[in-house]
Amino acid sequence: MAASLSRVIRVQRLVCCTVQNAEALLDPAMQRHFPSVIPFRTKKRYFIPPVVGGKGHSPDNLEARAGQAGVVVRQEYMERAVNISCTAGVFDPYIPPEGDARLSGLSKEGLKQRTEQLKQSAASLLAIRKIKELDSEFNTKEFPAQAQDIFIQAHDALTHFNKEKLHDLVTERCYPEMVRGNRYKTLRWMFVESLEPPRVVHARCPDMVSKGNLYGQVTVRMHSRQTLAIYDRFGRLMVGDEEVPRDVLEYLVLERHLVNPYSRWRLHGKIVPSWAPPKDPIIKTVMIPGPQLKPWEEFDELNYEVVKPKAVQWHK
Repeated sequence: MAASLSRVIRVQRLVCCTVQNAEALLDPAMQRHFPSVIPFRTKKRYFIPPVVGGKGHSPDNLEARAGQAGVVVRQEYMERAVNISCTAGVFDPYIPPEGDARLSGLSKEGLKQRTEQLKQSAASLLAIRKIKELDSEFNTKEFPAQAQDIFIQAHDALTHFNKEKLHDLVTERCYPEMVRGNRYKTLRWMFVESLEPPRVVHARCPDMVSKGNLYGQVTVRMHSRQTLAIYDRFGRLMVGDEEVPRDVLEYLVLERHLVNPYSRWRLHGKIVPSWAPPKDPIIKTVMIPGPQLKPWEEFDELNYEVVKPKAVQWHK
């Protein structure tokens, strides 16, 4: 290491042979160890980073000081990625009638709802016609069964947390909503039966970015019986029950990028009506803090009463 260092220093001395009286600037003790050292000046720093947490270092002052030093501060832009394989929401969402799945179609209020739905179905018929022009396999009679199959497969993939399969069945907008908060939880879901045959109740064909970039959004009404149970990371039940099935009325929104020939129908979201009953409260696992011990104290389990199970007496 010393030999290589002296070799570099000698070469530097030969290159800078025009420098006179350089050794006179060094200390005599240093000249004995490094006889060929030539002092040189490092690169001048025009801008010194400020001290973290120092006073008077606001962003405006830092930008002004950088401008005085000749350093150009690049402007930061808050950019957001745009995904054109799906839309960012539901266009003209379907408004479910109040009392759906409870009122009979023969009652007075049920007949009023049917007439209002027929009036609002004109725009849906035009959208379905446009969807059929770009998707020749689309059929309003067969599509509800296909949508129900997509719904069941997507929730099965969610319970097993199969990311690859879930991305094929749901859109990029629906994926984070389905997996949010499920990292440390265990899901148990099962589709029991369909109480009513699913049917198409709403359809829209919006465009995004450009006029010819069309997307198809179809709302399917599905009334079924399901079971759901959510366990926390400790294995304790939070919501639902695996043994007790419940009747669920859902309005599923499926979407497809019609211009792309390789696209497919995927689950895009759900419409929750304003008159829907509130969800059951979540049972959370709470840690009960123990006593605050001093450094010289130790935790003694005898200070706490332990509830022992009572002995069961069998009568003959």
